[in-house]
Amino acid sequence: MTLAWPWMFLLLPLPWVVRRWLPPAAADVALRVPSADDFATAAPDRDTFTTVQAPASRPELRLALAIWLLLVVAAARPQWIDDASPMPVSGRDLMIAFDVSASMATSDLRLDGRPLERLHVARTLASDFVARRDGDRVGLIVFGERAYLHTPPTYDLAAVRAALAATAVGLAGRETALGDAIALAAARQSESGDSDKVLILLTDGANTSGNLDPVQAGWIAARAKLRIHAVGLGAPRASAAGNAPDDAPSAGLDEATLRRIAEQTGGSYHRAADAEALAAFYGLIDELEPVVRDASLRPVRELHPWPLGLALGLFAWLALRRPRAATA
Repeated sequence: MTLAWPWMFLLLPLPWVVRRWLPPAAADVALRVPSADDFATAAPDRDTFTTVQAPASRPELRLALAIWLLLVVAAARPQWIDDASPMPVSGRDLMIAFDVSASMATSDLRLDGRPLERLHVARTLASDFVARRDGDRVGLIVFGERAYLHTPPTYDLAAVRAALAATAVGLAGRETALGDAIALAAARQSESGDSDKVLILLTDGANTSGNLDPVQAGWIAARAKLRIHAVGLGAPRASAAGNAPDDAPSAGLDEATLRRIAEQTGGSYHRAADAEALAAFYGLIDELEPVVRDASLRPVRELHPWPLGLALGLFAWLALRRPRAATA
């Protein structure tokens, strides 16, 4: 327990100072009249009586001092400070851009021993990644033929994970507007001030739609100080294996462009041909962009209502029990 305002205890001797230095009240009061004859036969009138307090007894004086002590303690604001708990804080704004074009329906990534759709594996591992980013503001962009802000940057990681689970192939069209997705992320992150800005870009194809070339968008991202970590999804030679049609809109992964964008922005590029490689990519991002736990939270509970309430209760009890004496 601690006191927020310990200097309030300087008020403790105030009653003694008042009693010591202020002049005492007159003990006896006399009424001077020319003659007392008129008062000799006068009947006492109840209206002429005044009510005065009986002198305080020693127990009442002690009780009054206890009330004063409680008031001073309440004024000093006693506080109970709980144990410090670490609070993850990184000051980082992290955006995830998810490719939901038609080719993301290709079932060539194995998870738990089963071949599953690229999108299913990507969003499952992305959800685990988001759950570890406590302290970051995380947002979600989905892109196909166009790029859309699905979830604005937020500290509510549960909302981001729910948004990831709701993504579906073709949600934003069947093609791949890679450049527009990067430009949208740069525009949104530019609103976040001086915080550290990161974009996680997941795609399995080349830019086939949109208004901006990916390299131009990468230049915009670099100017906005947005660091891009890109990952190219899909098993090698998927078309030759018969897992994806040759004319799929995003069948050809443009690794050279993704690597150039990462270099432009100070990020990194990685190839994920299976679920293990994609999980390793997210683990690497945790190392490159760690959540910094450099702050702690110590909840403070105010205790002054207790001595204050007790003082007021004792004062009310003392005021009600003091007898009143009537005197002329």
